[in-house]
Amino acid sequence: MNKYPLLAIITLGLFACTGKINYPVAEKQDVKDNYFGTEVADPYRWMEDDTTRQVAEWVEAENKITQDYLRRIPFRDALKQRMTELTDYEKIGLPTKKNGKYYYFKNDGLQNQSVLYTLDRLDGEPAVLLDPNQLSDNGTVALTNVAFSNDGKYLAYTIARNGSDWNEIFVIDLATRRQTSDHILWSKFSGATWCGEGFYYSAYDAPEAGKEFSNVNENQKIYYHKLGQDQSQDQLAYQNQQFPKRFYSPYVNEDETMLFVFEAGAGLGNRLFVKDLRKPGSQFVEMASDFEYEYSPVEIIGNTIYLITNNGAPNYRIMKADIARPQFADWQEFIAEKPQPLSGAAFVGGKLMLTYSRDAADHAYVYDTEGREQFEVALPTFGSFSFSGDKDDKELFYSFTSFLYPATIFRYDIDKNESQLYLAPKIDFDASQYVSEQVFFASKDGTRIPMFLTYRKDLKRDGNNPVYLYGYGGFNISLNPGFSTWRLPFIENGGIFAMVNLRGGGEYGDSWHQAGIKMNKQNVFDDCIAAAEYLIAEKYTRPEKMSIAGGSNGGLLVGAVVNQRPDLFAAALPMVGVMDMLRYHKFTIGWNWASDYGTSEDSPEMFRYLYGYSPLHNIKNDGTPYPAILVTTADHDDRVVPAHSFKYTATLQAASTGDAPKLISIETDAGHGSGKPMSKQLQNQADNWAFVMYHMGMKPKF
Repeated sequence: MNKYPLLAIITLGLFACTGKINYPVAEKQDVKDNYFGTEVADPYRWMEDDTTRQVAEWVEAENKITQDYLRRIPFRDALKQRMTELTDYEKIGLPTKKNGKYYYFKNDGLQNQSVLYTLDRLDGEPAVLLDPNQLSDNGTVALTNVAFSNDGKYLAYTIARNGSDWNEIFVIDLATRRQTSDHILWSKFSGATWCGEGFYYSAYDAPEAGKEFSNVNENQKIYYHKLGQDQSQDQLAYQNQQFPKRFYSPYVNEDETMLFVFEAGAGLGNRLFVKDLRKPGSQFVEMASDFEYEYSPVEIIGNTIYLITNNGAPNYRIMKADIARPQFADWQEFIAEKPQPLSGAAFVGGKLMLTYSRDAADHAYVYDTEGREQFEVALPTFGSFSFSGDKDDKELFYSFTSFLYPATIFRYDIDKNESQLYLAPKIDFDASQYVSEQVFFASKDGTRIPMFLTYRKDLKRDGNNPVYLYGYGGFNISLNPGFSTWRLPFIENGGIFAMVNLRGGGEYGDSWHQAGIKMNKQNVFDDCIAAAEYLIAEKYTRPEKMSIAGGSNGGLLVGAVVNQRPDLFAAALPMVGVMDMLRYHKFTIGWNWASDYGTSEDSPEMFRYLYGYSPLHNIKNDGTPYPAILVTTADHDDRVVPAHSFKYTATLQAASTGDAPKLISIETDAGHGSGKPMSKQLQNQADNWAFVMYHMGMKPKF
């Protein structure tokens, strides 16, 4: 293996005399794999070991070139300043009431992490309960989850360092507001669920040193931690050694009568088990065993367990089970499936609150405890709705947001169906000058696809407007309307923000999801391509004025669509994307995505399908002009490991795809995106938006 001295591969000037960028030389090695008789080269396999000096030198060289390029964009600093001004407003989260006290998160404006406050009454003086900004000097320690004990004495909270999915659990004594000695390591995808003098949680064995962010995660177990004891003394509550790669998550209801265990990672859904905590020595009973469907408890009232499931109902329904006969065969339907997908359910204020999705926007309804609809909650416009409240407490709150509507909190009288404004943020932006609309268009196979557009009211449909097209299309995840200050400078300067609801998501229930997975994945790319073609045909824009962006599975979307239709875009942002579809399942939790993607080891047909669209393996090398591309990833991304972006970028830079830049930005002390400090977010967003705005020919004024 050759070693390239750093100074030899960092270019001294950004451009060569021809105007092309002198990219760092990435060594090509003779590495090949055989898939069902087809030999596939993988010359940058060495980049999968991101702890080597060779990778570190390549990363440093790439970052230097990218930052040199971005610094030359004339409006980059002014754009960042405008983003900073817009983002600098007080943001308060949805209040939660526990044992007579209120808790909420607040960010004064530009704090790296939001702070958890408590107050005794709504008009009282708030006090800081937990400030994660004090946990690190640069804001890279994020608060990822909080769980109050049911007796109101303790708070368990989880933190993540540098954006990793690894979590640590700590406990605060709420009476003294001091941290206890309790400390849990190597937890992942788990918070604390309280029971008695402790809590249940999920964790892995300590990983191999140096491989914490890349090795496959195996043998997740559920433990019970008693307050005051060392983690080594925690009691093993559940494990399944037969299936080491599956996920096992605990949940205890508020009355602490039942312990549920979710087993996932073998299909689109989960198995569900329950243990009666009222009976000493009781064993777990399997409630549902079919991994193709989702099963989740909503509440326990008396001897009845209420659950939400899509078994027998692609749009989901509410069912109920008797604790004495909890198996699925004995469940009874409580609220039948509707034409719109059911996306949320909770017993609050003595009633049942249900959230349905209609054309990718939330609609909230109140039902009585007999399952009869009473009324719909009147929301300001199409948008996203979330609420908080106790099942027996009449004091409820909900939050509403949309593209031009910052997250606003309302108090809600569930008996009278009346909403009262509680808190509206103050922001330096006149939303009345802009409009959001929803349009529909036909995909390649005729399927009707929705898309939201947000832009200035005085916009002219003359084909000259810059468009930022954003999509995801996977894992049953819905893209709903929401507010973001990052987009505002773009639309202030005449841009159109377009968010398309692709198949593979959950916007229209399970059938919509199924239509975009495995050997239907091309439908997702076709939907996105059709969105771009619609925007051109309807004279919103033209290819020279259009960009495309997406993150994670959305990064895969961008990579695949750009390979298939590079002529449609001037710029592209594949962010923390899944780019190597033949090997994604070999890192951290990648194996868990097989339910959506399939794997290259499944069958010759599945291999050929993945090989046919994998972004890494389908980059053109025949001189076809590609748009300007800025790839983004992070050194602590242990969900979609950075090797995906490294190998994709090296392949792009070595290919003949025209003179438009093919750059990569690798963030340090950051992960997949969650918990990123505000300072890093501002710089990343300014870089991304400056890049696409520049390559769409914009000359913004700030």
